[in-house]
Amino acid sequence: MFATNAPTQPIHPDKIRSEIQALQPQLVALRRQLHQQPELGFQERITAETIAKKLTEWKIPHQTGIAKTGIVAMIQGRKTSFRLKTLAIRADMDALPIQEANDVPYKSQHDGIMHACGHDGHVAIALMTAYYLSQHQNDFAGMVKIIFQPAEEGPGGAKPMIDEGVLTNPDVNAIIGLHLWNNLPLGTIGVRSGALMAAVELFNLKIQGKGGHGAMPHQTVDAIVVASQIVTALQTIVARNVNPIDSAVVTVGQFNAGNARNVIADTASLTGTVRYFNPDLADFFERRIDAIVAGICAGYGATYQLEYTKLYPPVINDPKITDLVRSVATDLVETPLGVVPECQTMGGEDMSFFLQAVPGCYFFLGAANPDRSLAYPHHHPRFDFDETALATGVEMFVRCVEKFCN
Repeated sequence: MFATNAPTQPIHPDKIRSEIQALQPQLVALRRQLHQQPELGFQERITAETIAKKLTEWKIPHQTGIAKTGIVAMIQGRKTSFRLKTLAIRADMDALPIQEANDVPYKSQHDGIMHACGHDGHVAIALMTAYYLSQHQNDFAGMVKIIFQPAEEGPGGAKPMIDEGVLTNPDVNAIIGLHLWNNLPLGTIGVRSGALMAAVELFNLKIQGKGGHGAMPHQTVDAIVVASQIVTALQTIVARNVNPIDSAVVTVGQFNAGNARNVIADTASLTGTVRYFNPDLADFFERRIDAIVAGICAGYGATYQLEYTKLYPPVINDPKITDLVRSVATDLVETPLGVVPECQTMGGEDMSFFLQAVPGCYFFLGAANPDRSLAYPHHHPRFDFDETALATGVEMFVRCVEKFCN
C-alpha cells in the first residue's frame, strides 16, 4: 500500500474521452452539493431525492424506496449482441457521524455529520455514468443497473437491497464498484483478485466478578484482573491459532471498569472487533474467543456475557471480472505508479454481500493529493480528496460497461 504522501501522477487527459471531460464541472458541483448535505445510514432522503430528480430530468428509468432510501437506475443498450448481459454498478450514499473540520465553501451543513469516506464522490461518479450511458446507448448491448445503496457505514444496506430483489428482473450477471481511496495517490488504481477487504465482526463482553474493599482482595473476584487476562489472551488467537499466511486482527478497543481507587470492581466491559480475509475463518473467531473467555472466567470464579456480531463478510473479487477491470485500468492509467495490485486493507465493506451473490470486482481509485493537503485518511474530520479523480471514475465505469456488455 502506498503512503498518502506518495507523489501524484495525474492521468493524461487524452485518456479520458472529451464527452466525459466535459462532465467534470457537473461532477464537482454535484459532489459538493452532496457533501454539504450528508445523511446517516437509511436516512439518506435528501441524497435520494437529488439522485431521483437527476434521473427523472435525464429520462432514465429508475426505482426508488428500495431498502428504505435505495435507488436503482436502468439503462438499456441498443447495440445488438448474441447474448445480452446485465452489469450492475454500485455506489454507496451514506455519511458518518463526524463533525467536519475542513474550512471549505462546500463544508457540511449538517452538524455532527460528514462525508468523510468519499461516498459523495461515489454517488456523483455513478450518477454521471448513468447520464453518459443514457446518451450513448448505441455503444453497448444489454442492460446496466446502477445501484445507489444506503447505509454502508452501518448497519448495512447491501443485504436488504439484495433481499428486495435488486439483482433480479433482469438478473445481474456481474457487478462492479469503486472506492475513492486516499491510501493511494491520484493517478493510480488499485485492483486485485481475491480478497480485497476484510470481514468485520464485533464483540461486546461483560465480566461479572465480586466487588469489595481494595485492601481485602481475598474476599473478592476482581473483574479488572479477569478482564486484563482476557485482553492479553485474545492476542494469542492470531499469533498462535491462525495460519501465519492468513492475515487477521483481534482488537480490544474499549475497556471500562471500576469507580474508585480503593474499591475492587465487580464488573468490567470490553468491546472489540475482528478482521480477516480468509472466508474459511468465518466461524472460527467467535468460537475461539468464547472458549478463551470461558476458561479464564472459570479459573478466577467469574461469569460472563458475550455478544458477538458478524457484520460483513470479506470482499472477495472474482478472477474473471477482476481481469476485465484490470485490463481497463491498465489501458487508462499510464503513470509510473499505475495499477496497484497489492492494495488490501483490513477495512470492511458490505459490497461483500453483492460479491457473494454474483461475480464482481470492487476496486480503489487513488484520490490523495498531498500537494493540495488532500491526503487525510478516511473517517478523519479533515478528509477530502482530489476531485480530478471523479472523471477518471466515470471513464473506468464506462469502459467496463463497454467491454463487459459487448
